Amino acid sequence: MKTKNIHLLRQAADLLQQIDDRQYIAVPRGVTKSGIGGHVRHCLDFYSCFVRGLSAGRIDYDARVRNELLEHDRHAAQAQIAELIAQLQALSLEDEQLSVQVRMEGEPAWSYSSIFRELQFLLSHTIHHFALVAMLLRLQGCEPAADFGVALSTLNHWQQQAA
Repeated sequence: MKTKNIHLLRQAADLLQQIDDRQYIAVPRGVTKSGIGGHVRHCLDFYSCFVRGLSAGRIDYDARVRNELLEHDRHAAQAQIAELIAQLQALSLEDEQLSVQVRMEGEPAWSYSSIFRELQFLLSHTIHHFALVAMLLRLQGCEPAADFGVALSTLNHWQQQAA
């Protein structure tokens, strides 16, 4: 599961190479309150909570730093992406089976999960936000890669339909 998440983070890094600063911070009026940078920062916040909580076995997604620099500076976001990729690469298959406790959405209680399940959550959450990023790109006249922001199951379905 870590390789799928790494793939998504690399997609984000590639996208940040292809767009300019203006596109990264643009917030279309009347459409949304967040631009591409806001969605990228939000996803990176969740990955950061994940890797920060691994050593303690407690992932608190509500303890997001919300570093606005990542929202406004795509080079800072690229550096954070590279760091997160390195941390994910360090996970072994055995690590993915380990249990963790998780808290989010303001709930005081912790729930039980596994690293593998949290990687599944991060994958789904990131794809959802990348779909919004793809929409924001199109509003700016920029077409993202065909697989950007598309669920893996949808990509597999498209492949089967084409075959």
